[in-house]
Amino acid sequence: MRDLLGDVPGERLPQTEYQADFRQRDFAVDGYDSWKLERRQEFQEPKDASWRAHVGGDRTKALELIESRRDDLLRLSQLAADHACRLLRVRVVEFPLTPYLEWELQLLRVRAECGELIRVVGPELIAPYELDGPLPELITLGPDTVYDITYDAAGLADGAIRYVDQATRERVTEFIARLYDRGEDIVDFMARQPVER
Repeated sequence: MRDLLGDVPGERLPQTEYQADFRQRDFAVDGYDSWKLERRQEFQEPKDASWRAHVGGDRTKALELIESRRDDLLRLSQLAADHACRLLRVRVVEFPLTPYLEWELQLLRVRAECGELIRVVGPELIAPYELDGPLPELITLGPDTVYDITYDAAGLADGAIRYVDQATRERVTEFIARLYDRGEDIVDFMARQPVER
């Protein structure tokens, strides 16, 4: 399903350049939703204090640190609304949950409670699209930008491949939106699943 990104060449951005480019493009043009697809089941987040607490076994502290982000997440949702932008995300979830997903699902629940639109899909829904390998991690911004987020072998973010092309952005958006339409709201998912708290 890598052909989802089409034939337009992308530009490889190391992590610091990707972050700077994202900040420059984020909300630069009003009226465009931002879509995100998360496929990988395991990541490393060593700069995140809540994640470090989680992997260190202090789940209570990890949850407290997630809760402490509410004000910032509410401000982000308000900023998006001010720019006529919705923040939409599809999270692929496989069982048994990895330690990373046990943590991230708690964060995604709070993000949703603060205004992000997040739905969960199972691997069976994306299996037809993964015959030639796992789906990429994707984010859209504005009218023409797609980031294919890249990771090293340890699961650390190491940048992105940036595509600047309206047709690519529309194709990626349509694909993620179809998954979103078939997904389950993250809050409902968390209410019925035995995710450790």
